[in-house]
Amino acid sequence: MATSLTIELPSPDSAIALAGNQEDNLKLLAQQTGASLVLRGQDLVVSGTENQVELVGRLVRSLEPYWSQGKAITGVDILTARHALNSQRQDELQALQQDVLARTRRGEEIRAKTFRQRQYIQAIRSHDMTFCIGPAGTGKTFLAAVVAVQALLSNQYERLILTRPAVEAGEKLGFLPGDLQQKIDPYLRPLYDALYELIDAEKIPALMERGVIEVAPLAYMRGRTLNNAFVILDEAQNTTPSQMKMVLTRLGFKSRMVVTGDITQTDLPSYQQSGLAVAQRILQRVDGIAFCELTKADVVRHPLVQRIVAAYEEFENLKQPLK
Repeated sequence: MATSLTIELPSPDSAIALAGNQEDNLKLLAQQTGASLVLRGQDLVVSGTENQVELVGRLVRSLEPYWSQGKAITGVDILTARHALNSQRQDELQALQQDVLARTRRGEEIRAKTFRQRQYIQAIRSHDMTFCIGPAGTGKTFLAAVVAVQALLSNQYERLILTRPAVEAGEKLGFLPGDLQQKIDPYLRPLYDALYELIDAEKIPALMERGVIEVAPLAYMRGRTLNNAFVILDEAQNTTPSQMKMVLTRLGFKSRMVVTGDITQTDLPSYQQSGLAVAQRILQRVDGIAFCELTKADVVRHPLVQRIVAAYEEFENLKQPLK
Protein backbone atom coordinates (compact mmCIF):
# COMPACT_ATOMS: atom_id res chain seq x y z
CA MET A 1 0.00 0.00 0.00
CA ALA A 2 1.46 3.37 -1.06
CA THR A 3 2.17 5.98 1.60
CA SER A 4 4.16 9.18 1.94
CA LEU A 5 6.19 11.04 4.53
CA THR A 6 7.35 14.66 4.68
CA ILE A 7 10.59 15.30 6.59
CA GLU A 8 11.03 18.96 7.50
CA LEU A 9 14.70 19.95 7.47
CA PRO A 10 15.76 22.81 9.78
CA SER A 11 17.63 25.00 7.28
CA PRO A 12 18.61 25.39 3.63
CA ASP A 13 22.14 24.24 4.56
CA SER A 14 20.82 21.01 6.03
CA ALA A 15 18.72 20.40 2.92
CA ILE A 16 21.75 20.95 0.67
CA ALA A 17 23.91 18.68 2.86
CA LEU A 18 21.36 15.86 2.78
CA ALA A 19 20.62 16.15 -0.94
CA GLY A 20 24.29 16.22 -1.97
CA ASN A 21 25.83 17.46 -5.19
CA GLN A 22 23.19 17.39 -7.95
CA GLU A 23 20.97 15.52 -5.46
CA ASP A 24 23.24 12.47 -5.73
CA ASN A 25 22.44 11.49 -2.14
CA LEU A 26 18.70 11.47 -2.80
CA LYS A 27 19.27 9.28 -5.86
CA LEU A 28 21.34 6.86 -3.75
CA LEU A 29 18.72 6.79 -0.99
CA ALA A 30 16.09 6.01 -3.62
CA GLN A 31 18.28 3.27 -5.08
CA GLN A 32 18.93 1.75 -1.64
CA THR A 33 15.30 1.79 -0.49
CA GLY A 34 13.10 1.71 -3.61
CA ALA A 35 11.27 4.84 -2.44
CA SER A 36 10.77 8.08 -4.36
CA LEU A 37 12.39 11.19 -2.85
CA VAL A 38 11.69 14.81 -3.85
CA LEU A 39 13.18 17.85 -2.13
CA ARG A 40 10.86 20.86 -2.07
CA GLY A 41 12.71 23.70 -0.41
CA GLN A 42 13.45 22.39 3.08
CA ASP A 43 10.87 19.61 2.90
CA LEU A 44 11.89 16.12 1.83
CA VAL A 45 8.86 14.28 0.47
CA VAL A 46 9.20 10.49 0.51
CA SER A 47 6.71 8.17 -1.15
CA GLY A 48 6.51 4.42 -1.65
CA THR A 49 5.42 1.36 0.28
CA GLU A 50 5.19 1.57 4.05
CA ASN A 51 8.45 -0.37 4.48
CA GLN A 52 10.29 1.76 1.91
CA VAL A 53 9.18 5.04 3.48
CA GLU A 54 10.03 3.80 6.98
CA LEU A 55 13.53 2.78 5.85
CA VAL A 56 14.18 6.22 4.32
CA GLY A 57 13.05 7.84 7.58
CA ARG A 58 15.42 5.69 9.61
CA LEU A 59 18.33 6.38 7.25
CA VAL A 60 17.74 10.13 7.28
CA ARG A 61 17.54 10.14 11.08
CA SER A 62 20.77 8.15 11.34
CA LEU A 63 22.49 10.80 9.20
CA GLU A 64 21.19 13.69 11.31
CA PRO A 65 24.55 14.38 13.03
CA TYR A 66 25.79 15.45 9.57
CA TRP A 67 22.91 17.28 7.89
CA SER A 68 21.69 19.02 11.06
CA GLN A 69 24.99 20.92 11.10
CA GLY A 70 25.17 21.41 7.34
CA LYS A 71 28.10 18.98 6.98
CA ALA A 72 28.54 17.35 3.59
CA ILE A 73 27.25 13.80 3.33
CA THR A 74 28.85 11.33 0.94
CA GLY A 75 27.57 8.17 -0.65
CA VAL A 76 29.87 6.19 1.66
CA ASP A 77 28.15 7.77 4.69
CA ILE A 78 24.78 6.60 3.37
CA LEU A 79 25.98 3.07 2.63
CA THR A 80 27.58 2.83 6.08
CA ALA A 81 24.32 3.98 7.70
CA ARG A 82 22.41 1.37 5.70
CA HIS A 83 24.88 -1.31 6.77
CA ALA A 84 24.47 -0.21 10.41
CA LEU A 85 20.69 -0.58 10.19
CA ASN A 86 20.96 -3.99 8.53
CA SER A 87 23.42 -5.31 11.12
CA GLN A 88 21.97 -3.61 14.23
CA ARG A 89 25.10 -1.48 14.72
CA GLN A 90 23.47 1.90 15.32
CA ASP A 91 25.50 2.51 18.49
CA GLU A 92 28.71 1.83 16.60
CA LEU A 93 27.54 4.18 13.84
CA GLN A 94 27.04 6.98 16.37
CA ALA A 95 30.54 6.40 17.75
CA LEU A 96 31.95 6.53 14.21
CA GLN A 97 30.11 9.79 13.47
CA GLN A 98 31.32 11.42 16.69
CA ASP A 99 34.98 10.33 16.52
CA VAL A 100 36.70 13.27 14.80
CA LEU A 101 40.34 12.37 14.18
CA ALA A 102 41.52 15.83 13.20
CA ARG A 103 40.68 18.92 11.21
CA THR A 104 42.34 19.94 7.98
CA ARG A 105 43.96 23.34 7.65
CA ARG A 106 40.66 24.47 6.07
CA GLY A 107 38.75 23.40 9.17
CA GLU A 108 37.16 20.31 7.61
CA GLU A 109 36.62 17.36 9.94
CA ILE A 110 38.47 14.12 9.26
CA ARG A 111 36.82 10.94 10.51
CA ALA A 112 36.50 7.31 9.53
CA LYS A 113 33.76 6.85 6.94
CA THR A 114 33.23 3.10 7.31
CA PHE A 115 33.37 0.52 10.08
CA ARG A 116 36.49 -1.10 8.62
CA GLN A 117 38.24 2.28 8.48
CA ARG A 118 37.40 2.82 12.15
CA GLN A 119 38.74 -0.65 13.03
CA TYR A 120 41.92 0.27 11.14
CA ILE A 121 42.33 3.47 13.16
CA GLN A 122 41.73 1.59 16.41
CA ALA A 123 44.34 -0.99 15.37
CA ILE A 124 46.92 1.76 14.74
CA ARG A 125 46.22 3.27 18.14
CA SER A 126 46.53 -0.05 19.99
CA HIS A 127 49.32 -1.91 18.13
CA ASP A 128 52.99 -1.13 17.61
CA MET A 129 52.77 -2.53 14.08
CA THR A 130 49.73 -2.48 11.79
CA PHE A 131 49.37 -3.71 8.22
CA CYS A 132 46.56 -2.33 6.08
CA ILE A 133 45.83 -3.94 2.71
CA GLY A 134 43.23 -2.63 0.31
CA PRO A 135 42.52 -0.97 -3.04
CA ALA A 136 43.19 2.63 -4.06
CA GLY A 137 41.02 5.29 -2.48
CA THR A 138 40.26 3.50 0.79
CA GLY A 139 42.23 5.97 2.93
CA LYS A 140 45.04 3.59 3.92
CA THR A 141 47.84 6.14 3.77
CA PHE A 142 45.84 9.25 4.57
CA LEU A 143 44.28 7.90 7.76
CA ALA A 144 47.64 6.57 8.95
CA ALA A 145 49.20 10.00 8.29
CA VAL A 146 46.39 11.72 10.21
CA VAL A 147 46.92 9.51 13.28
CA ALA A 148 50.69 9.94 12.97
CA VAL A 149 50.59 13.74 12.72
CA GLN A 150 48.22 13.94 15.70
CA ALA A 151 50.59 11.74 17.72
CA LEU A 152 53.57 13.88 16.66
CA LEU A 153 51.85 17.16 17.54
CA SER A 154 50.89 15.79 20.97
CA ASN A 155 54.54 14.83 21.60
CA GLN A 156 53.92 11.08 21.73
CA TYR A 157 56.79 10.63 19.25
CA GLU A 158 59.84 12.68 18.36
CA ARG A 159 59.80 11.92 14.64
CA LEU A 160 57.46 11.07 11.81
CA ILE A 161 59.07 8.98 9.08
CA LEU A 162 57.26 8.44 5.78
CA THR A 163 58.81 6.05 3.31
CA ARG A 164 57.96 4.05 0.21
CA PRO A 165 59.90 2.02 -2.38
CA ALA A 166 60.90 3.99 -5.47
CA VAL A 167 59.93 1.30 -7.97
CA GLU A 168 60.46 2.32 -11.58
CA ALA A 169 56.95 1.86 -12.97
CA GLY A 170 57.41 2.71 -16.61
CA GLU A 171 60.07 5.39 -16.13
CA LYS A 172 63.74 5.04 -15.33
CA LEU A 173 64.98 7.22 -12.48
CA GLY A 174 68.13 8.04 -14.40
CA PHE A 175 66.16 9.61 -17.22
CA LEU A 176 64.07 11.83 -14.93
CA PRO A 177 65.32 15.42 -14.64
CA GLY A 178 67.02 16.89 -11.55
CA ASP A 179 69.16 15.68 -8.67
CA LEU A 180 68.41 12.57 -6.60
CA GLN A 181 65.87 14.32 -4.34
CA GLN A 182 64.02 15.71 -7.37
CA LYS A 183 64.06 12.27 -9.00
CA ILE A 184 62.46 10.54 -6.01
CA ASP A 185 59.99 13.30 -5.09
CA PRO A 186 57.31 12.10 -7.57
CA TYR A 187 57.28 8.71 -5.80
CA LEU A 188 56.80 10.41 -2.43
CA ARG A 189 54.22 13.00 -3.53
CA PRO A 190 51.18 11.18 -2.01
CA LEU A 191 52.89 11.32 1.38
CA TYR A 192 53.54 15.05 1.02
CA ASP A 193 49.91 15.58 0.02
CA ALA A 194 48.70 14.05 3.28
CA LEU A 195 51.04 16.29 5.29
CA TYR A 196 49.87 19.44 3.50
CA GLU A 197 46.27 18.68 4.48
CA LEU A 198 47.19 18.77 8.17
CA ILE A 199 50.21 21.06 8.64
CA ASP A 200 50.75 24.56 7.27
CA ALA A 201 52.86 24.25 4.12
CA GLU A 202 55.38 26.86 5.29
CA LYS A 203 56.07 24.88 8.50
CA ILE A 204 56.88 21.58 6.80
CA PRO A 205 60.35 22.53 5.41
CA ALA A 206 61.49 23.63 8.89
CA LEU A 207 60.22 20.39 10.44
CA MET A 208 62.03 18.41 7.74
CA GLU A 209 65.26 20.36 8.23
CA ARG A 210 65.18 19.52 11.96
CA GLY A 211 64.48 15.87 11.19
CA VAL A 212 61.09 15.93 12.93
CA ILE A 213 59.48 14.88 9.66
CA GLU A 214 61.42 12.71 7.24
CA VAL A 215 60.14 11.68 3.82
CA ALA A 216 62.54 9.29 2.15
CA PRO A 217 62.74 6.31 -0.20
CA LEU A 218 62.90 2.90 1.41
CA ALA A 219 66.57 2.40 0.57
CA TYR A 220 67.45 5.13 3.09
CA MET A 221 66.13 2.98 5.95
CA ARG A 222 68.85 0.34 5.70
CA GLY A 223 71.18 0.10 8.69
CA ARG A 224 69.11 2.40 10.90
CA THR A 225 67.26 1.86 14.18
CA LEU A 226 64.13 4.00 14.35
CA ASN A 227 63.59 4.90 18.00
CA ASN A 228 60.78 7.14 19.29
CA ALA A 229 59.34 7.41 15.80
CA PHE A 230 56.05 6.91 14.01
CA VAL A 231 56.90 5.16 10.74
CA ILE A 232 54.61 4.78 7.72
CA LEU A 233 55.66 2.46 4.89
CA ASP A 234 53.45 3.21 1.89
CA GLU A 235 53.03 1.21 -1.35
CA ALA A 236 54.45 -1.80 0.46
CA GLN A 237 53.30 -4.16 -2.30
CA ASN A 238 56.33 -2.89 -4.25
CA THR A 239 58.85 -4.09 -1.69
CA THR A 240 60.73 -7.33 -2.16
CA PRO A 241 60.60 -9.83 0.75
CA SER A 242 64.13 -8.87 1.80
CA GLN A 243 63.28 -5.14 1.71
CA MET A 244 60.18 -5.76 3.81
CA LYS A 245 62.14 -7.73 6.39
CA MET A 246 64.76 -4.99 6.45
CA VAL A 247 62.31 -2.16 7.17
CA LEU A 248 60.22 -4.12 9.70
CA THR A 249 63.34 -4.90 11.73
CA ARG A 250 64.24 -1.18 11.86
CA LEU A 251 61.53 -0.66 14.49
CA GLY A 252 63.10 0.67 17.69
CA PHE A 253 61.97 1.44 21.22
CA LYS A 254 58.90 3.66 21.76
CA SER A 255 58.11 3.44 18.05
CA ARG A 256 55.08 2.55 15.96
CA MET A 257 54.87 1.40 12.35
CA VAL A 258 52.03 1.28 9.82
CA VAL A 259 52.49 -0.64 6.56
CA THR A 260 50.02 0.02 3.74
CA GLY A 261 49.62 -1.40 0.24
CA ASP A 262 47.45 -2.97 -2.42
CA ILE A 263 48.60 -6.46 -3.35
CA THR A 264 46.65 -6.28 -6.64
CA GLN A 265 48.71 -3.30 -7.89
CA THR A 266 52.31 -4.39 -7.65
CA ASP A 267 54.83 -2.80 -10.03
CA LEU A 268 57.47 -5.46 -9.40
CA PRO A 269 58.65 -7.74 -12.22
CA SER A 270 56.37 -10.75 -12.71
CA TYR A 271 59.01 -13.14 -11.35
CA GLN A 272 59.44 -11.15 -8.10
CA GLN A 273 57.30 -11.93 -5.04
CA SER A 274 55.75 -8.97 -3.22
CA GLY A 275 57.20 -8.42 0.24
CA LEU A 276 53.74 -7.38 1.45
CA ALA A 277 52.12 -10.65 0.33
CA VAL A 278 54.92 -12.67 1.94
CA ALA A 279 54.72 -10.68 5.19
CA GLN A 280 50.97 -11.27 5.33
CA ARG A 281 51.51 -15.03 5.21
CA ILE A 282 54.41 -15.07 7.68
CA LEU A 283 53.25 -12.52 10.27
CA GLN A 284 49.47 -13.03 10.29
CA ARG A 285 49.49 -14.71 13.71
CA VAL A 286 52.37 -12.87 15.37
CA ASP A 287 51.25 -11.33 18.65
CA GLY A 288 51.33 -7.52 18.66
CA ILE A 289 50.83 -7.14 14.89
CA ALA A 290 47.43 -6.14 13.51
CA PHE A 291 46.26 -6.87 9.96
CA CYS A 292 43.39 -4.83 8.52
CA GLU A 293 41.79 -5.36 5.13
CA LEU A 294 39.80 -2.65 3.36
CA THR A 295 37.62 -3.37 0.33
CA LYS A 296 35.95 -1.51 -2.51
CA ALA A 297 33.13 -0.67 -0.05
CA ASP A 298 35.65 1.53 1.82
CA VAL A 299 36.60 3.65 -1.22
CA VAL A 300 36.07 7.30 -0.28
CA ARG A 301 37.16 8.99 -3.49
CA HIS A 302 34.90 9.80 -6.43
CA PRO A 303 32.04 7.22 -6.60
CA LEU A 304 33.37 6.11 -9.99
CA VAL A 305 36.55 4.83 -8.29
CA GLN A 306 34.51 2.28 -6.35
CA ARG A 307 32.93 1.01 -9.57
CA ILE A 308 36.35 0.84 -11.29
CA VAL A 309 37.77 -1.23 -8.42
CA ALA A 310 34.74 -3.53 -8.55
CA ALA A 311 35.07 -3.99 -12.33
CA TYR A 312 38.75 -4.92 -12.03
CA GLU A 313 37.99 -7.34 -9.18
CA GLU A 314 35.34 -9.02 -11.32
CA PHE A 315 37.76 -9.27 -14.25
CA GLU A 316 40.52 -10.74 -12.06
CA ASN A 317 38.11 -13.31 -10.63
CA LEU A 318 37.03 -14.41 -14.10
CA LYS A 319 40.68 -14.52 -15.26
CA GLN A 320 39.64 -14.01 -18.86
CA PRO A 321 42.39 -13.23 -21.37
CA LEU A 322 42.25 -9.77 -22.92
CA LYS A 323 41.12 -9.78 -26.58
